[in-house]
Amino acid sequence: MNILLIGKTGQLGGSILAEQVSHRVFAPGRSELDIESKESCERAIAGFLPDVVINTAAFHDVPQCEVEPHRAFAVNCQSVRDLALMCKRAGALLVTFSTDYVFGGGQNTPYREEDCPKPLQMYGISRLAGEMAALAAAPEHCVIIRTCGLYGLSGAVSKGGNFVDKRIADAQTNSVLEMGCDQIVSPTYSGDLAQAVLKLIEHPQLTPGIYHLVNEGACTWFEFTKAIYELMGINASVHPVDRRGVSGEMRRPLYSVLANTRARALGIMLPHWRNGLERYLRQKYNSPMKISQKS
Repeated sequence: MNILLIGKTGQLGGSILAEQVSHRVFAPGRSELDIESKESCERAIAGFLPDVVINTAAFHDVPQCEVEPHRAFAVNCQSVRDLALMCKRAGALLVTFSTDYVFGGGQNTPYREEDCPKPLQMYGISRLAGEMAALAAAPEHCVIIRTCGLYGLSGAVSKGGNFVDKRIADAQTNSVLEMGCDQIVSPTYSGDLAQAVLKLIEHPQLTPGIYHLVNEGACTWFEFTKAIYELMGINASVHPVDRRGVSGEMRRPLYSVLANTRARALGIMLPHWRNGLERYLRQKYNSPMKISQKS
């Protein structure tokens, strides 16, 4: 299978590149392929003739999307629609990513793929618009994967690093931290997500549409932070803070756990979030903690 990978230096793109072993992958840098340049995308597809285009690029700085909504829509919607049309013309499959933030957080059970979206901020709105634009333009050629709370070995340059690394850095300068206990999420290790994505595109019964892929289980960011410190043996005091999902004038969903319904039906599941965290910490920080058997 020929795969064109967009976003190889990001958390997920880097993990996909590291995990794949049986495909021919073309992963150009941004100087060769810029998601905001329609011409460079067309050149890459015409030159490589991929069977699958995996797009991991996005404008995912949530607060900044409020400041630059025009760019949020350019990257997260218009560029995704353009890629979908290119894949349709080339007879390729587009695999692109979306977010738990398409949901409003008004329920207390995991969101299924068919549940009604209700984004609360420009980031979620732009991502939902990208989903709809791609599926409207090329419904038979698009797989949309929603995920949640992603962290990986490559960090997240646009956010100044991922959540796990930031909390470890915080503990080096602060013995007492405050962490939100209002949002319930499914933190997802990009290595686990990458493996699941590759299994999905290789599955003979894969059909186009929307899929949820996250590590199993749920926790608050406060609980996740406590787990990081426990596993790393860090002696820091973490105090829960209920911000009611509000950050300035921007709102975040209070509950955005995703149910991997469609992927599970194909036999594709990710491990429990704590298992993913343990393996991440062991790989990046040589954490000595024993990996649990949760799955």
